[in-house]
Amino acid sequence: MAHRTTALRSALTALLLLTQVPGQDPTTPLAAVPFPQVVVRDAFFAPRRATNTRVTLAHALDQLEQTGTLANFDRAAAGAKQGYQGFVFQDSDAYKALEAVAYALADQRNPALERRLDAVIHRVAAAQQPDGYLNTSYTVEARGARFHNLRDDHELYCAGHLFEAAVAHFRATGKRTLLDVACRYADLLVRTFGPGDGQHRGYCGHPEVELALVALWRVTHDDNYLDLAQHFVTSRGQGYFATEHQTPKDRYDGSYWLDHQPVLAMRRSQGHAVRAAYLMCGAVDIAAAKQDRALLDAVRTVYRNTVGKNQFVTGGIGPSAHNEGFTTDYDLPTESAYQESCASIALVMWAHRLLLVTRDPTYADAMERALYNAIPAGVQLDGTKFFYVNPLASRGGHHRKGWFGCACCPPNLARTFAAVGGYAYAHSDAALYVNLYIQGEVQVPLERGRIALAVDTDYPWHGDVQLRVLAAPAEPFALVLRVPGWSDGATVAVGAAPPTPAAPGYTSLRRVWQRGDTVHLRLPMPVQRLGADPRAEALRGRVAFQRGPIVYCAEQVDQAVPLDTLVAAPGAAFTPEHRKDWLGGVTVLRGTLPSLAVPSWRPGALYRPEATAQTAEVTLVPYAVWDNRSAGPMSVWLPTAAATPRLLGPEHGAEIEISYRNTNCFPEAIRDGLEPKRSGDTPRHNCHFWDHRGGTEWVQYTWPAPQRLAGCRIYWFDDTGHGACRLPKGARLLYRSGDSWQPVALEGAAAVPVAVDRWCEVRFAPVATTALRLEVEQQEGWSSGVLEWRLVDADD
Repeated sequence: MAHRTTALRSALTALLLLTQVPGQDPTTPLAAVPFPQVVVRDAFFAPRRATNTRVTLAHALDQLEQTGTLANFDRAAAGAKQGYQGFVFQDSDAYKALEAVAYALADQRNPALERRLDAVIHRVAAAQQPDGYLNTSYTVEARGARFHNLRDDHELYCAGHLFEAAVAHFRATGKRTLLDVACRYADLLVRTFGPGDGQHRGYCGHPEVELALVALWRVTHDDNYLDLAQHFVTSRGQGYFATEHQTPKDRYDGSYWLDHQPVLAMRRSQGHAVRAAYLMCGAVDIAAAKQDRALLDAVRTVYRNTVGKNQFVTGGIGPSAHNEGFTTDYDLPTESAYQESCASIALVMWAHRLLLVTRDPTYADAMERALYNAIPAGVQLDGTKFFYVNPLASRGGHHRKGWFGCACCPPNLARTFAAVGGYAYAHSDAALYVNLYIQGEVQVPLERGRIALAVDTDYPWHGDVQLRVLAAPAEPFALVLRVPGWSDGATVAVGAAPPTPAAPGYTSLRRVWQRGDTVHLRLPMPVQRLGADPRAEALRGRVAFQRGPIVYCAEQVDQAVPLDTLVAAPGAAFTPEHRKDWLGGVTVLRGTLPSLAVPSWRPGALYRPEATAQTAEVTLVPYAVWDNRSAGPMSVWLPTAAATPRLLGPEHGAEIEISYRNTNCFPEAIRDGLEPKRSGDTPRHNCHFWDHRGGTEWVQYTWPAPQRLAGCRIYWFDDTGHGACRLPKGARLLYRSGDSWQPVALEGAAAVPVAVDRWCEVRFAPVATTALRLEVEQQEGWSSGVLEWRLVDADD
C-alpha cells in the first residue's frame, strides 16, 4: 500500500509540475549556453564535427593559401601595390575560417592547429594600417578613398567577419591578439561613421557588421560599438546607395541591398537572402539590447513572411540564382532552387536570436529544420567538398566542389558545425531550455548553483530522449523541454511517474532537482507525407516525406527504375529502416511506388497507347547526405500522378549556338521543357546575354539536315526588381538560306511579339533550313534573356 501511495504522489506531483508554456515575450531575453559548455556525442553531428576539425579546417586553410587569400595580408603588410588575388571581399573568407578554427579549439585544444591559427593571426595583424584600417583589397589595389563605394566593396562586411573571428578566438583561447586588431578597426569605424557632424552617413551594401559590432560589444562592454551597430540598422533604407552611385531616385531599386525602405517599414523578405537575414540578425540584437519593441515587431513580421511563405521544406531560403535571394511569395522551385548554404546558416542565426528574445519555440522548429537538412547537405561526408547552391531536385549534374572563387560557403559551414552545440540550450536565472536533442552533456554555472545534464538519445533517428540530472541548484528550478512542431502524441515523464501528454511547444518541469533524477521525453516519429500550400505553384501535385526533423529525397542510385517515372500515389506508405553501413549511419525509408514512364510526344501521332504502370521498390535517403555516392538524378518532391507527356519539337534535334555567354548562362535551358510561370522566374539554369548591355545578340538552333519550320513560341526573361535583364526593344527571326541569313515572312503580325509573363507566339511562311536564329536588340544599358524557345514543325 505504501508503494502505491508513493507512486500516486509522484504521479500527481508530475502532473502539477508539467506546464505547457506558449511562446511569449518576457522582459529579459534568454542567454544562449555557449557551445564550449555543451558536449556533443550524438550519431548525427558528432561524426561531422570530428571530420570538420580533422579534415575541413585544414582543407580550408590550405585553400586560402593556394588561392592567395592569406598572401594578400602579406602583400598589404609589405606595402605592395600589386598582386592582389581574389574578389574585393576575399578577406572575409579568411576570417570565417579563423572563426571556425577558434570554435574547434574551444571544443578541444589542439596545439598544432592552434600554432597554425596563431601564425595566420600574426599575418592579419601585420596588414593592419597605423590608424586601425584593415582591408587588403584597398591597401594593395589602391582602389581609391576608403568607404567611397559602400554598396559594392564590402569593407564593412569584411570588418564584421573580422570582429566575429576575434570574439570567437578570445572566448576560445583567452588571447587578445586578434581581439586587439578588431578593436582598433572598430574604433576607426566609430570615429568615421555615425550621425555626428562630419561623420559618414552610409552603411554597407552587405549587412554583417551590425551583428558583429554587437558581438564585440558583448565582450568589450564598449557602448560605442553597440551605438554604431544601432546607427547602421536604424539608418538603413534611406536610399543612400542611389546617392552614392548618382542614380536618380525614380530609377533606383535598392531592394537587393535592403536599401529600399527602413527596417521598421519592412513587411516581407526581399533582396539578397544572406544580406537580408544578416540584417535581421543585427536588428534583433539591437532590439534586445536597446529594448526596442517596435524594431523587434518589424523583424518578427519579416520573419513570419520568410518562414511562412518562402522557406524550403529543407529549411533554407532564397529561390533565385540571379539575385541569390527572394522573388515573390511562394516561389519555391525544386530543380532551380538556389538555397545558398550561407542563406540557410543566416536563417538559423536569425531564428536563434528571435528564440532567445521571445522564448517562442516555433523559432527553434525553423532552426532545427535547416540544421538537420539544408546545412549538412552543404558538406560532403569526407569534409572536402561543398555545395554553394542546394537544389531540391537534380538531373544528375549538380555536385559539390572542393572550393569556389567566391568561397563564402565552405568556411561558413565549417564554423557552423564547430559551434552547433551553441544552438541546443538556453537559460534564464530560473530555467534551462532544451531546444535541440543532441546526445551528450551540458553544464551551466548560475548564481544559484550549477545545473548539469546528461542527454541520452539516438535523435534524430529515434524519438526517445532521456535527460539525467548531474548537478542542480538546491532550490526549485525549471527544465523547459521543446516539443517540436512536427510532433504528435509526445509524452514526458519524470522518474517513475506515468507519462503525461505534451503538445508541441515548451513543456516546463519545475521542482527541486536531485542528482540522478531523470526525465523521459518520447517523440513518436511516424513517416509524414507533406503537401505544400497550393499557392506554391512548383509544388502542386507533389509530396515530400519527412520523419522527425529529417526530410528525405529519392536518389537514382537507390532505384531500379528511372527516378522521373516514380509516382507517390495517395496511400503510398514507407517504413523506416536504420542502416549503419550507409552514408555514415542513417535511417532510410523503404516502400513501394508505381513507376510510369513519361512518354515523349512528337508531332504526327494524334493518339498513342499509354505506358503500363509497374511497381518498384523505392528507397529514400535523408536530403542531408545526398550526392555522396554515384552521380544521378535526385528529387525531394515526388509527383502524385503521372506527368503530362512532353511534346518534343524540332528544337530537340538541334545544336544551340549563342552570340555571347558568361559562366552563369546556360543556352540549353531554352529547350529544357520547364514551363515558365512568369518572366521574372530565375531558374538555376537560364539563357541570357548578361553582362552584355545594349546592342544586338542572338541565339540559334542548327541542324545537320534541313527542317521545315512554320512558327515558334518565345517566353522572354525579365528580372525587373532583382536583376539587370529587361525585355528587348525588338526581335527578329532569321533562317539560313545558303550562305546568308534571311528574315522569315511573318504571318498575322508586323513584328516578333515582346511581352512579359506570357508565351509570345509567332507564325511565319514555312521555310526549309538548317538553322533558325532569334536575334534581339537589347535596351540601352540592359541585357535580355530567353526562358524558353520552342519551334513549330511546318507539317504539324
